[in-house]
Amino acid sequence: MTIKTTSRRNALRTLAGAGAATLAAPHIATAAGEGTTWKIQTSHTGGIGLATFKDWCSSIEEKTGGELAFTAFGANDVVGDFQLYDAVKNGVLDAVNPFTIYAQGIIPAATFLTSYPLGLRNPHEWDVFFYSLGGLEIARELYAAQGMKFVGPVHHGPNIIHSKVPIRSIDDFAGLKMRMPGGMVAEVFSEIGAETTVLPGSEIFPALEKGTIDAADFVGPAVNYALGFSQVTNYISMGPAGFMSLYQPVDLMDITVGQTAWDALSPQMQQFVEMETHVYSDMHHAAIQKADQEAWAKFEADGTEVTRLSQDDVELMTEVAVPIWFDYANRDKDAARVFKIQLDYMMSGSLGYVTPEQIEGLTLNL
Repeated sequence: MTIKTTSRRNALRTLAGAGAATLAAPHIATAAGEGTTWKIQTSHTGGIGLATFKDWCSSIEEKTGGELAFTAFGANDVVGDFQLYDAVKNGVLDAVNPFTIYAQGIIPAATFLTSYPLGLRNPHEWDVFFYSLGGLEIARELYAAQGMKFVGPVHHGPNIIHSKVPIRSIDDFAGLKMRMPGGMVAEVFSEIGAETTVLPGSEIFPALEKGTIDAADFVGPAVNYALGFSQVTNYISMGPAGFMSLYQPVDLMDITVGQTAWDALSPQMQQFVEMETHVYSDMHHAAIQKADQEAWAKFEADGTEVTRLSQDDVELMTEVAVPIWFDYANRDKDAARVFKIQLDYMMSGSLGYVTPEQIEGLTLNL
């Protein structure tokens, strides 16, 4: 009897130990039970963005106990930014971390899956759209039709304006020669009188230096300081206090995976990648914000003045932007479907960015 009781206790200890080990294991088994390595390329060319991306990628193998690993590539390392989606579809890359706006060439509705002028204005508002108002489901539906899996959004920082002259109100944009990225942003600034031109990022510094342009939109303070913008401009134009950019206070990237690579993962590993995309988004956004904080002191030391527009200017620009939103949304049925969700949110008691008077006479082709 004693021997049987002891054996039973030992067996229970063995089972308990095995269960604890299973729960504590940092990996999730794939369906095949074998390690998988993904080639994943970002749109970041360098700086804190690329460093954060590579740090995150290097953490995946340890977190999964070798079941999944990411081999990280920077912008243009394997293919150019505008070839990212073809590379994913063809298996040249397994996954990508692009700026979501790049997808608009194959998915017109992607125009509204990322920041646009005077639209949703804070990272948490985009999270509400994606994770509770149906945005994620629509994005995945549209990407699936292209043979890709939209895993989730990744928050970036603001786009700001560097200028040779002070911009203290919306009226100061009249006649200003500005570099813009094109699309809706350029149309909004053209409507308020700016003379906009499209230039790649590499040509902004020499254009400002030569006086070909008076001002330029580009990304956030950290990147722009590294590019030398304080050497060729004297001012940075921002929105009201707490509004990091008058027109684009948050930019969006994402994690997109080729459907074949995604389907090869077990459901448990797929869930892991989805949750890790949340982790990466938080890390990425915070790291960029920290670098931006450090950059402000450098701009100040170089004599750069930060000017802020008023809440009245924001409301005036919103009035200009609203009909442009509708124009872009009505170019594609899915774009209209996505935008309607955001418009309802912006008009709700939660936000109140848009009033019924501002959309009077405007309709959506749903």
